[in-house]
Amino acid sequence: MSCVQGWPEPIIRVQSLSDSGLDRIPDRYVKPLTERPVVESVVMDEDDKVDIPMIDLAGLFSGDSEIIRATREKVGEACRVWGFFQAVNHGVHPDLMDQARQTWRDFFHQPMEEKQKHANDPKTYEGYGSRLGVEKGAVLDWSDYYFLHYLPSNLKDHTKWPAQPPHHREVVEEYLGEVVKLGQRLMKVFSSNLGLEEDYLQNAFGGEDNGACLRVNFYPKCPQPDLTLGLSSHSDPGGLTILLPDHDVPGLQVRRGDKWITVKPAQHAFIINIGDQIQVLSNATYKSVEHRVIVNPNIERLSLALFYNPRGELLIEPAKELISPENPAMYQPMTFNEYRLYIRLKGPRGKSQVESLKSPR
Repeated sequence: MSCVQGWPEPIIRVQSLSDSGLDRIPDRYVKPLTERPVVESVVMDEDDKVDIPMIDLAGLFSGDSEIIRATREKVGEACRVWGFFQAVNHGVHPDLMDQARQTWRDFFHQPMEEKQKHANDPKTYEGYGSRLGVEKGAVLDWSDYYFLHYLPSNLKDHTKWPAQPPHHREVVEEYLGEVVKLGQRLMKVFSSNLGLEEDYLQNAFGGEDNGACLRVNFYPKCPQPDLTLGLSSHSDPGGLTILLPDHDVPGLQVRRGDKWITVKPAQHAFIINIGDQIQVLSNATYKSVEHRVIVNPNIERLSLALFYNPRGELLIEPAKELISPENPAMYQPMTFNEYRLYIRLKGPRGKSQVESLKSPR
């Protein structure tokens, strides 16, 4: 898949801006008033106790049919009501999670000339980047990132992965293999909860060689965090996102009605959310929910987002088993490659992408 050939303007690394010691952010990063993270908008109900659901996935492996059923129901409710949940006892070893996070932190603290060897472009986005979207003059987010492909296997190219720090590629390969297994387990749970065959969603994504890619987000310290965002409000265009957050530095916010809930990450938990493709396949039974990232004036933040996606060339449409005269198909068929071109051209734009694809009534 390709869009345009190059970035419309010279790329400025946000980490370099932060490291320069500036006390005001450039105008290019100042969000409109309606998009800024106002303090009142992040206050939670009930004395700051509201958070996304926390689910212990150990129940899925218990061998006890009642515990398995109860755990699946918790996952299903979270997908219908929140579109987000945190998962503990998910099967990925805590040491591997820590190693993956640390090796990427080490990458972002290498000299700029080393990171620049991996500079990306809009044709594939693979590599070291500092912006989404190619709209000239767009307001930018306060973050850098690294994007790479893992599945399908024909897209994985280790030469495009950082060779430094030492053993980086081996750690990332092992980590992604384990997180993909978690994604496969969750897809079975989602399918069963929707009343579909257990392998329905996985087959709709292309079987064992579905799409999977990693975006590592690096949010440098920001002198004016009330004026900007690390990542603008959006729903994820893919199928399912498995996020390894920085448990020491909260930053992810999830929209809940007209409020923004700041997620409190638990140590060695994954934050899991529904993407637009599962919203489409489930005919909106499961919801992809807007989220954004705020930044910190004193501490950098790093997170790893594994996007578990359909193969790019496959048509995605509501499951026929979920369509009836009383519940008609809400979305028109579209390939994932066509769908994600929107965000690659325009950048994150709330829920406008999936809403624009609703079938005319």
